Amino acid sequence: MARRIEDYGASHGWLVAEVEGQIAGYAYGSPHRTREAYATSADVAIYLDAAFARTGIGRRLYEALFPMLKDRNVHAVFAGIALPNDASIGLHEAMGFTPVGIYREVGWKMGSWRDVGWWQRLL
Repeated sequence: MARRIEDYGASHGWLVAEVEGQIAGYAYGSPHRTREAYATSADVAIYLDAAFARTGIGRRLYEALFPMLKDRNVHAVFAGIALPNDASIGLHEAMGFTPVGIYREVGWKMGSWRDVGWWQRLL
């Protein structure tokens, strides 16, 4: 995690939300692909502690991250969501993301294969 923060924080931004000394969540951007043609696209990720779900913190993290990415010449952002995850889908769609596809059984998580849905938003 420390390496990810170091790598992506410098290039794309990494934000942490803290509430009364407790980390409530974080959001960051990372390269979408390594080839130069995709330099203006980024993947975004967000994590919220369950205690802070539906408090607006996720929205505020993204509202702060997107201008940072735009200032770094990012035009399109992509969010990969391990399915099922209605809360994450709801947040991303409320933030203007639209679904663009699903990778089937691409991730192993919580003891089983997971599909990952992809959502996109233009900045």
